[in-house]
Amino acid sequence: MHIAEGVLSPAVLGAGAALGAAGVAWGLRRMDGGRIMEVGILSAAFFVGSLIHVPIGVTSAHLLLTGLLGVLIGWAAFPAILAALLLQALLFQYGGLTTLAVNTFTMGGSAVLAWYAWRGIRRLWPGRTGEKVAAFCGGALGVALSALLTALALAFTNEGFATAAKLLLLAHLPVMAAEGFITMITVGFIARVRPEMLAGAMPASPPAAGPRKED
Repeated sequence: MHIAEGVLSPAVLGAGAALGAAGVAWGLRRMDGGRIMEVGILSAAFFVGSLIHVPIGVTSAHLLLTGLLGVLIGWAAFPAILAALLLQALLFQYGGLTTLAVNTFTMGGSAVLAWYAWRGIRRLWPGRTGEKVAAFCGGALGVALSALLTALALAFTNEGFATAAKLLLLAHLPVMAAEGFITMITVGFIARVRPEMLAGAMPASPPAAGPRKED
């Protein structure tokens, strides 16, 4: 899912730089200082997970965990993903420095959209089953949107990349299912042992109606 150096046009690089910077700035503004450790751990998980590549036909795919990051930390996924991508570019030459902002936006933006999808489904479908469905959709949507945004970046650069963009989307279909299940299992476990981690992602519940106290 990393876009390498020398692939994108200056216009796409410029747009990605603006959008990526805006996402990171807003993510830092919205990040709870008490959750910095959680953000760091999830950034490390993203760093490790996306290093493992699995060959699929003429291309390869890897775990992204963007949906999981989005569900757990919302907008803070932007700075978490930026830190991991920067280290990957410097240490392993995955992606690149000129495409860092574009890669940050494609993955961070998909994480945030997965977070909103999670919140929306949880609001419409409360309960344990709704939690599982929302988590699965959040994990799968994070991969789907990352692949889609990456494909659009390639397609807007050159029409010759259209075939590569389609292959990218097809190659990540099994990854979508895998990450949906990973996110569902992880969220279910966290809901049992540390439900406060999901407090920022959960929609606010209306106060329960009860008998009014007479003065």
